Amino acid sequence: MHPIRQIIEACDRAITAQDFDTLMTYYADDAALVVKPGMIARGKEDIRRAFVAIADYFQGQLHVEQGEMQIIEGGGDALVLMETVLRFPDGNGSLIETTRRATYVFRQSPDGNWLCTVDNSYGTTLLDGETA
Repeated sequence: MHPIRQIIEACDRAITAQDFDTLMTYYADDAALVVKPGMIARGKEDIRRAFVAIADYFQGQLHVEQGEMQIIEGGGDALVLMETVLRFPDGNGSLIETTRRATYVFRQSPDGNWLCTVDNSYGTTLLDGETA
């Protein structure tokens, strides 16, 4: 299993558990997170605040997991194309499940660890102006 897949699985568990301290260990200091179309959090401090706000928005009931994943490495970076499966309450006592085709970029540090530099769970739908 590719180490980035293991990192993404750990991030998904941390998001679901609202363990933002652990989550931030997987982000580069200069990382960017697409919070929603038109809104980007930059840097670990802003990214952490965004994840706290997202957890609050979903009343602590957001569950994240990965589906199919392709990892393409080049020049010390990796592009990750992935299905992200999200489950969250609909406000009427039921759960909504949606799948996004996410894109992520990771950078390999000199010590061999991979850190996320771009987190875009919306993937190419940003080009369509969709928010699903």
